[in-house]
Amino acid sequence: MSPTAPARRRRLGLPRRAFSQVLLMQLTVAAGVAVLATGLFLAPLSHQLDDQAMRRALAIAETTSQDPQIARDLLSTAPSVSGPVQREAERIRLATNAEYVVVMDMRGTRWSHTDPRQIGNRVSTDPSAALNGHEVMQIDTGTLGRSARGKVPLYAPGGHRIIGAVSVGIAYDSVRGRLVDAIPGLLAYAGGALAVGALAAWLISRRVQRQTRDLAFSDIAALLAEREAMLHGIREGVVALDRGGRVRLLNDEARRLLGIGDEAIGRTPDEALGRGRTTDVLAGRVTGTDLLTVRGRRVLVANRMPTDDGGAVATLRDRTELEQLGRELDSTHGLIDALRAQDHEHANRLHTLLGLLELEMYDDAVEFVGEVVGDHRATSEQVTEKIRDPLLAALLVGKATVAAERGVALWVSDRTWLPDGLVDPRGLVTVVGNLVDNALDAVAATPHARVEVELRAEGRTVVLRVRDTGPGIPADRRDLIFTEGWSTKEPPAHGKRGLGLSLVRRLAERQGGGVSVGDAHGGGAEFTVVLPEALAEPGLRPAPTRHAGADSVARAAVVETAGEEAR
Repeated sequence: MSPTAPARRRRLGLPRRAFSQVLLMQLTVAAGVAVLATGLFLAPLSHQLDDQAMRRALAIAETTSQDPQIARDLLSTAPSVSGPVQREAERIRLATNAEYVVVMDMRGTRWSHTDPRQIGNRVSTDPSAALNGHEVMQIDTGTLGRSARGKVPLYAPGGHRIIGAVSVGIAYDSVRGRLVDAIPGLLAYAGGALAVGALAAWLISRRVQRQTRDLAFSDIAALLAEREAMLHGIREGVVALDRGGRVRLLNDEARRLLGIGDEAIGRTPDEALGRGRTTDVLAGRVTGTDLLTVRGRRVLVANRMPTDDGGAVATLRDRTELEQLGRELDSTHGLIDALRAQDHEHANRLHTLLGLLELEMYDDAVEFVGEVVGDHRATSEQVTEKIRDPLLAALLVGKATVAAERGVALWVSDRTWLPDGLVDPRGLVTVVGNLVDNALDAVAATPHARVEVELRAEGRTVVLRVRDTGPGIPADRRDLIFTEGWSTKEPPAHGKRGLGLSLVRRLAERQGGGVSVGDAHGGGAEFTVVLPEALAEPGLRPAPTRHAGADSVARAAVVETAGEEAR
């Protein structure tokens, strides 16, 4: 095969570009429609012309048969080239521009004809219908060729007896000529329609070219296949919105992150997701880059990009694990600082104990060790007597140690009483941990810094209050502090702040409760969280277990503080 064969096949085949293919197909369709319309018009026109020619021939024959002189001459003379019947028939033929006017007797013998040699001969077509009193219209072939014919009976004077018939023919060539004469006009109209169709096809193809960016149909199909594979293969959620703000595309990751399915297609984010920051970000009511939002228990980073058609595409990244690691890193740093301070304080106490022993002040040394151990034991026992849940007790013991190292007094209110049997202890640990951390940050570097925690059970409802002696929260900002991404603190190195209070609100609302903030007595802020049905029914609560000692609780607190703060 020669090397030019593939090129020759490409030249003979369809063009690759969508613009050229659409233009070629539309021109083909327009030409086909023009040819079909012309043919459909010519077919009835030919039939109409034939019918007109036959009716004209019949009308001439009827007029001729109604001349009484022709009937008298047919009865009184013989057929002759110079006879009166021939002369009158020729006069009528010339006057009407007919091809022939034939008068015949009852035997079918011609008394007139265009060709004088045919006079006296029998007619070439069957005259029986006309001789029997019937009118005939037909397209037939005779001695003069094909013609449109009309035949009528010829009555004797008085009109009671048939004495012959009259046959008139219209040359079929004249009928065909009229048809042929009409074709150029029809073709002109068809050409005009084809030109208009070609112009419309070109304009449409140009628009298709702009919209498809002059790609081939195979390229468009490949792009669509690649897009489907990419959208459903990437680990980022993709949500596409049309110009009306309705969801038109969701990939698998977006369905998983948002917790919605195909029922969201064709609906607005408000209808599919309900009210919330995630909805506001997708709808474009909140603008910016790398916007933080919370959906259920997931922390998401959202970006929204408008498209040329008036819609938008939003991407969602799951930041939950990263946020947990970041919080765990913050907690670890805090614990390291606390342990470093405790190590310094422990060294000082050991030095003091060593000095007392070297001075042989053994009683004072025993008393000093008892005081140190007693302080830790008192703190642990105070917490475990009022809070029966081991996770919460360990958390508060650990927070008390961290607070002490930061110069903050962390107190458990005398009104605190929380039995065992929490429905979601880890959720409550997250709520308490976030609120205590915020309170410790608020009172840092303030004189007489103090944080108070109160946990009470009212039936199956748990009420949590966290008070601090910090600067408090202005009234105009109390609604903003529960919004994802809003924070008064500098962001850490690993990411953004502004998620703790939002998670507190989500956890409270998930249990049918709520969170609010107000002014604490004596200054500062007071956060109140109400969790209905947070305690299991009395008959379903687990049997109370013996709590570990202060040292065990304190060790558990280190682990739980690091783990739960990350949540």
